[in-house]
Amino acid sequence: MEHSIFLTFDDGPHPQVTPYILNLLKQYDCKATFFCVGENIKKYPETFEQILKEGHLVGNHGYHHLNGWKTSLKDYLANALEAQKIYPFKLFRPPYGKIGLRQYLKLKKTYQIIFWHILSYDFNPNLNIELRLKKLKKRTKSRRIIVFHDSLKAKEQLQQLLPPYLEYLKSVGLTSRELTV
Repeated sequence: MEHSIFLTFDDGPHPQVTPYILNLLKQYDCKATFFCVGENIKKYPETFEQILKEGHLVGNHGYHHLNGWKTSLKDYLANALEAQKIYPFKLFRPPYGKIGLRQYLKLKKTYQIIFWHILSYDFNPNLNIELRLKKLKKRTKSRRIIVFHDSLKAKEQLQQLLPPYLEYLKSVGLTSRELTV
């Protein structure tokens, strides 16, 4: 655990992106945690099963990708519960990292709520890849939680960021593990 970081992937699963990530993780002998959107699990059950089969942890990211700051308590909780009906998640990550206090207090009774230390910004199509990779490397320290995305929106930037980042982790003796529950 001393020389580990925690790679996490939000918004999937997606059949064009998630298998690419799983292949890279296998090449680098890394494990990760995937925060899955329920409607994507319903659309792509084989991709979700592949995540599980390859020994990665999964967490609840809502059935729909709702912003907690713009959603009522009742609707937000119902959305999390709808995803929970698909799989018995123990972890929850609020989409966009936005969650109201009452939402948080209710959900923490059921889940370990996970935020992050480092956001990759791979969802930004105007991302300066070289600068972002430099910042990722600089901020990476043991036991940090890093967020990438397994979505079409992030695909191009992810494909440019993740391989050199995994190579960097290997070069400095860090590996990625799934979060502990």
